[in-house]
Amino acid sequence: MYKISANERTAKGAEMRTKNLIPAVVYGAGKDSVSLTLNYDEFAKLYDEAGEASLIDLSLGEKNDGKVLIQAIQYDPVSDRIIHVDLRRIDMNKAMTATVELRFIGEAPVIKEQGGTLMHNVESVEVKCLPKDLISHIDVDLSVLKTFDDVIKVKDLPVPAGITITNPNAEDLVAKTTAALTEDELKAIEDAAKASDLSTIEVAGKKKEEEEGAEAAAEGEKKEEPGAKAPAGKEEKK
Repeated sequence: MYKISANERTAKGAEMRTKNLIPAVVYGAGKDSVSLTLNYDEFAKLYDEAGEASLIDLSLGEKNDGKVLIQAIQYDPVSDRIIHVDLRRIDMNKAMTATVELRFIGEAPVIKEQGGTLMHNVESVEVKCLPKDLISHIDVDLSVLKTFDDVIKVKDLPVPAGITITNPNAEDLVAKTTAALTEDELKAIEDAAKASDLSTIEVAGKKKEEEEGAEAAAEGEKKEEPGAKAPAGKEEKK
């Protein structure tokens, strides 16, 4: 069980944002939204442990405000510090949606034996369930990948009863392995890259020649315009 304490705030978020405080807001479940402040260190530790798919008991001052989820977090683009938090109230009697992290465990036997690369196509899934059935993560066992033809799809994930994955699609790929490239394949990729670079250089050179030719032609037309003045100190021949 996770818990966090907060205090109501009346000032603007920027005014309350300090080294030790984070402005926040809690909303949902048919109640009015409330502006809050959270202790920075306390919330950072909670988020590291609970993530975005664990129910949290919120205490507002001396009062229990019920269960909430961490809905959204804003970060400072320079310091990467948390600057605002959204908390969503949860009605324990109604089905809810949440994003659940996938945790890849174990090792793919085919990679251990033959080498290659493990590919993760999905890192989290959206689920629908009653709050009491919500889980913080889903374990994905990589030991089933015994050959390069084996794959893990969304429909293969071990989801407990009461939980339905709503996104992505059941047939979407979660993980698979690919064989290591041979020397011939690596050489072919290298040759293709070199050919592409040479093509780019040739196109750039041709474009520059065309631009220089156009500038020269424009300069020539300008000199031949009717009524153009003769150079200073010389008379025009009649």
